[in-house]
This record gives sequence, structure tokens and C-alpha cells, in this order.
Amino acid sequence: MELAISNATKFFGKKSIFKDVSLTLKTGEIVAIFGRNGCGKSTLLKMIFGKMKGNSINILYNNEVIKPSEIIKEQIVSYLPQESFLPKNLKVRDIIPIYFSEEKKQDRIFYDPFIAKISNTVTGKLSLGELRYFEVLLIAQMDHQFMMLDEPFSMLEPIYKDKVKELLISLLDFKGIIITDHYYNDVFEISTNNKLMHDGKLYNIDTVNDLKDFGYLRK
Repeated sequence: MELAISNATKFFGKKSIFKDVSLTLKTGEIVAIFGRNGCGKSTLLKMIFGKMKGNSINILYNNEVIKPSEIIKEQIVSYLPQESFLPKNLKVRDIIPIYFSEEKKQDRIFYDPFIAKISNTVTGKLSLGELRYFEVLLIAQMDHQFMMLDEPFSMLEPIYKDKVKELLISLLDFKGIIITDHYYNDVFEISTNNKLMHDGKLYNIDTVNDLKDFGYLRK
């Protein structure tokens, strides 16, 4: 399965955020997108997901044209935004059935050792790390063939990070994943292809030294 993005362009007023950006994602791949805050990483993901309108974007799903508005409708891409999307007044155990009616999928989350400890807790009282981990698990269990994760490692304690990395790697047999995060060492451990959003363009990155050469990291 393949998702191909091309001619992605976004202006805010007269200011160009990025122009003619192209990106290809296949099942079995984790494509990382690095970049400083405000460079357009999240904007690009929102455009692909149909959450934000771009000046232009072309999307091919298995070589067939698809509109961003159909991405959600056809359940092709699941999306983890930076901001929390869960209701704060419900317990963890009560949120899981909202997303999954299938008992097998519910159990995969219910019986996760970390979730079992917080299942009776209202999400509004979870730590930022616990909440983020729970959100990643929910997105990962969806049937969509592709996932986009915007800063999944943000606020996660090391033990949660390792568990998320294991989870994402286990999904590669049947999913393709785009990930953006400033925790570059964690991302490099699992990514198969790396990009850097810089000056409105997307560049191929192979090593941490490449990130330094572009000025994303200090030398």
C-alpha cells in the first residue's frame, strides 16, 4: 500500500510556509519529519488529513487520486494531533468502548500493563505522559493502513517511550507511519526514512550530523 503526497503548498496570507512539498509513505515504513517549531510539520499533516485546507495538495492512494476530505471518510489515515483530543470528564475504561466495539481490540488496550493501572482514572487527572500514551494506543489500534503521529513522545517518561517504540515497530507489517517529534534520538531508533522541513522544503536526512548541517541542531 502506498500514500503519495505531491505539490503540497501552504501560505498564511502572503507568507509561504512550504511550497511544492512531496512525500511518499508505504506500509512497512516509518517516515520521520523533523523541523523547528513553526516550520510547517503539523500544518502538512493537517492538510493530508483534511483538517486544514492548503493552497494546493495532490494525494494518491495506491496510484488513485483521493481528496483530503476522503482520507477520513474512507478511513485511510489515522491521526494523532499535538493537542489532546479525549474528553476530560470520562474514565479511561469508559473511553475505550467509544472507539472500539470489537472486544479483542478493547482488550488489547484494557490489559496493557500501563493502562490497567489507570483504567479507573478520569482522563483529566492523568499525567501528560499517561494521557499521551493512552492516545497513542487508541490511534494504533484503528484499522487505518496509515498513521500520522504529531509528537507522540512529547512528555512521555522513558519507560513509556520504549513501549511506544515497540508498539510502532510491531505495526509495520500492515501499516505505514509518519512521525514528527523533537526527540530525534528516539525517532532515529525506529524510523526507516528521515526528512527535514527547512525553509519551506523537505530534505532527505540520513544522520544526526545532517540535522546539524541544516542548523536544526547545534554542532
